[in-house]
Parts: sequence; C-alpha cells; structure tokens
Amino acid sequence: MIDVLIAGGGYVGLSLAVSIKKAAPHLSVTLIDGAPESTWKKDERASAIIAAASQMLDVLGLWEKIEPEAEPIRRMVITDSKTADPVRPVFLTFDDDSGVDGRPFAHMVPNRALVGALREMAGTLGVDVRQSTVARDFKSGDHAVALTLESGEVIEARLLVACDGVRSKLRAAAGIKTVDFDYGQSGIVTTVEHERPHEGTAEEHFLPAGPFATLPLKNNRSSLVWTERTRDADRLVASDDLIFEEELERRFGHKLGALKVVGGRRAFPLGLTLARDFVAPRFALAGDAAHGIHPISGQGLNLGFKDVAALAETIVDADRLGLDIGSLAVLERYQSWRRFDTFRMGVTTDVLNRLFSNDITPVRALRDFGLGIVDRLPSVKSFFIRQASGLAGEREPKLLAGQPI
Repeated sequence: MIDVLIAGGGYVGLSLAVSIKKAAPHLSVTLIDGAPESTWKKDERASAIIAAASQMLDVLGLWEKIEPEAEPIRRMVITDSKTADPVRPVFLTFDDDSGVDGRPFAHMVPNRALVGALREMAGTLGVDVRQSTVARDFKSGDHAVALTLESGEVIEARLLVACDGVRSKLRAAAGIKTVDFDYGQSGIVTTVEHERPHEGTAEEHFLPAGPFATLPLKNNRSSLVWTERTRDADRLVASDDLIFEEELERRFGHKLGALKVVGGRRAFPLGLTLARDFVAPRFALAGDAAHGIHPISGQGLNLGFKDVAALAETIVDADRLGLDIGSLAVLERYQSWRRFDTFRMGVTTDVLNRLFSNDITPVRALRDFGLGIVDRLPSVKSFFIRQASGLAGEREPKLLAGQPI
C-alpha cells in the first residue's frame, strides 16, 4: 500500500511529492497525472514566485536550477486611469529597498522551468510518477483510501491528496462544497518583446475593465496578465494579430518602444472558488483544488506553495511521531493552518477587484487618494511588501522560512 497518493502533476502536486520525499525518504509517494507526458513543455506562461516560495525551493535543492531563468522584480508601479487617458499618473511604487531583507520580493519564472526542475527532482528522489493516468472516484476506509482510475485499476494509499485544479473531480467526489463567484472577466495571458529594457519593473494599471499587469522576463520580454470582460477577452483572443497588437499598445503604452507578441495568447475565465473544507478522512485538498482567486494580487501560485509547505510538514511530523498520516485528527492541523489565510486572501482579492474594476468617479477618487497616502508612508509600504513577499508571518511552515522540515 502506498503512503501518499497525489492526484495532479502541476507545480503543487510535484512540489508536495518532492517536499515529502526530501524530508522522509522512507515514505512511498505516487503521483498520477492525467495529462500526456509532454503537455507541460508547451506551457508558455510565467508565474510570480514570492521570496518565501523561492526560499522553499532553495531548501528543496531546486532554486539553483531555476534561478538562471528567473527575472527578479525589483520595482512595482501602480497606476489608475482610463484606457484612453494620454497620461497615467503613478499613485504607488514599491522599490527593492522596501524592506525584504535585501532580496527581491518576487521573481518571474517560466512555468516550464519550474515544472521541469520539479519533475527532475521527483525522479531523483524516487517519486513514482504515472503519466496519462486519470482518477475517476475514491472511497475512504478506516485504514486506507481506494482510488479508482478510469482504466478500472484501483490504487490503495494511506492518504490521498487532490491537486487536480479548480474544477477538481476528487473534491466533488469527496462531497466538499465550495463558495463560487463568476466575475464575468477573463485574463488574457501572453508574452511580448520590447525594444527597451524593463529594468526589473512590474506595472499594474488599474483600468475600468480590470487590471492590466506587465511582469518582467529575461531578454527584454514581459509577461502580460490582461483582464477584460469575458466577451471582450474572447473577441480579442480570436482577432487577427494587427487588431490584437493595436489594442495591446493602447494599454501597454510606448515607454519600452515597439512591441511584438512572441507567445501564444489565451483567455482564462476568472472567478472565486473557495472550498468549505480542506480535508476529509484520508483526503486533503491543495492548490487550486482548495482555492481559486483573482490574479489581481499575483498570489495564486504562492497560495499553492503555502499549502504544500503546511501539508508536507503536517505529514512528516505525524509520521515521525508514529501517528496515522491519513487520520482526520492529523489532517485537521493542516486545515487550521491554511483555511483562514486562504479565505482572507480570497476576500482581499475579491474586494480589490470590485474596488478597482470600475469607473465610478467618487470610487476612483477615493482609491487614488488611498494609494497616494500609502505611497507617502514608508513603514506602511514596508509592511505591505513583506506581506506580499510571504516573509511576515509568525506561523509560517518551516519550508517557507527557509528551513528543512
């Protein structure tokens, strides 16, 4: 019988497998991934990894491999304007001296580099990765959970962890309810090349339809997360290159010279999904299976890393004490560690999106006044940046604090 069975081969499932095997090599870990072997290599997206998450990856022996492809975010600029405004006043900036222990508060990392490093380490540590293997249903017993695959095969484990995305089939099979809200927005994701260097600057323009974020990548490139109303996003993604680039330039501007789209473009529907419970007997949720939030704060991936650090520490500590790693009593520690923080972040991003994704004049005036006040208070800016970097928590799991489990 397997000790830990993980469903989902993205960064959450892989990093959980690596974290457990690194700390407790004697535990058997199997990961099943429904996607074909080479799917992850086609992912052109990049993700923001906060300082605490990069510390975790360093402890796991991965950051040395990832860092050469990572671009540090050294400055964050926030503006608030209408799309057609000729000038976009800057209301708030965060610089690399804002108080994150001398390190960049985040890096932009290509998803392929992150997942590739995780897959390599999983193989080195002896994680059994089963590709193109789709879960259908499961049943929990007193001593084991039995996962049934679409092939009809049954796998037994002491603990099953669902990392199978925001529309998790296993979450539904467990009967765990969710809080859901559709924002009527979609995030267009693509990569652009520009003439002039970005100098490590990330910008978030709050426009009436939603935030337009430009995030620095290597070699004069930037990753875009462009929020539009869903009908407009679908129209833009389906339009020809000329129309798409014209609309892009209206929002990006010309400060970095001529632009060229160098990656594919896709639109992802945006909503809020929060699981009411993170655990059940011999079952746990992690990553997007537990929570899906608006990308306005760039914290989605990092919430997943926080889940991983907390769940891995919970499992390993229980094993060292001789406890049953799949018991509800053990898993409740993980739930109490992560559920409040997740709900707080979900509510925060929801409020921010509602506050900034509109063009009501009094609301704009109030929020711009608030941004300006924060910009003039260094101690407040330092607090916010430490929160964003993940380095401010007192009860953070060991991996996020840069310590082995």
